[in-house]
Amino acid sequence: MEPINHQEYKILIVEDDTEIRDGVEIFLRSQGYQVFKAADGVEGLKVLEQEQIDLAIVDIMMPRMDGILMTVKLREKYEFPVIMLSAKSEETDKVVGLNIGADDYVTKPFTPLELMARVNSQLRRYTRFKSRNPREENQRVHINGGLELNEDTVEVFVDEKPVKMTPIEFKILALLMKNPGRVFSADEIYERVWNEKAINTDTIMVHVRNIRDKIEINPKEPKYLKVVWGVGYKIEKQS
Repeated sequence: MEPINHQEYKILIVEDDTEIRDGVEIFLRSQGYQVFKAADGVEGLKVLEQEQIDLAIVDIMMPRMDGILMTVKLREKYEFPVIMLSAKSEETDKVVGLNIGADDYVTKPFTPLELMARVNSQLRRYTRFKSRNPREENQRVHINGGLELNEDTVEVFVDEKPVKMTPIEFKILALLMKNPGRVFSADEIYERVWNEKAINTDTIMVHVRNIRDKIEINPKEPKYLKVVWGVGYKIEKQS
C-alpha cells in the first residue's frame, strides 16, 4: 500500500472534552497532519464551511449538537471519512452512527496508535476512491466499506489487511460482493459456484461461517455477511 503523506491532509477533531481533544491534536500534529478543532457539532460544521477537511473525528455525545446529527448534516455535502468516538455505554448510538454515514468508530478509552491506524486506513481508502476515474475503473475490483475483493489477483482485503480464502470461499464471496444487498438462497449459491444442481446445501452454511470468521471483526455481530433467515445470504451495502 502507498504510504500516507500526512502533510497533505486536514483532520477535524470534534470533541467537547478538552483533554481528549487537545491530546488527539498533539498526537496528530506530531505525525505531520494539519489539525482543526471544534467543541461541538455546531462549531464543527462551521469549520467545514471554511476548510477543505479530509477526515473528521467526531464524538457522539456533545452539547448543542451531538455527533449523530452533525454526521447526518455533513453527509448532505461531504464524502470524506468520519470516525466516531464513543463510550462503551453508547453502543446503540454507535450503531446508529454507522448507519447514517460514519465510516468507523473507536471506543473510549483508546490508544493513540489505535486511532492512528484507523485514520491512516480511512485516508488510504478515501484517497483511492477520489483518484478513481469511472471510465477506467476496474470492474473486477469490488469494494464495499473496508472489504475489497480483486477477481484478477484473487485477493481479499479487510481494512487494508490481506485475508486468505479457499477457492470456494473466494467464489462465494465474489458472487455476493458483485451483488451487494441482493439475497441469494443456498441453492442459488451452490448452483452458481459449483455449476451444477444443488444437492446438499449444508456445505454452503459451513463455507459462509468460515468466510464470516475471516472478514468480520465480530462474527457474531456481522457487518458485511448477513443471514436473512429463511431466505439466504447477502453482503450488506456499506455507505
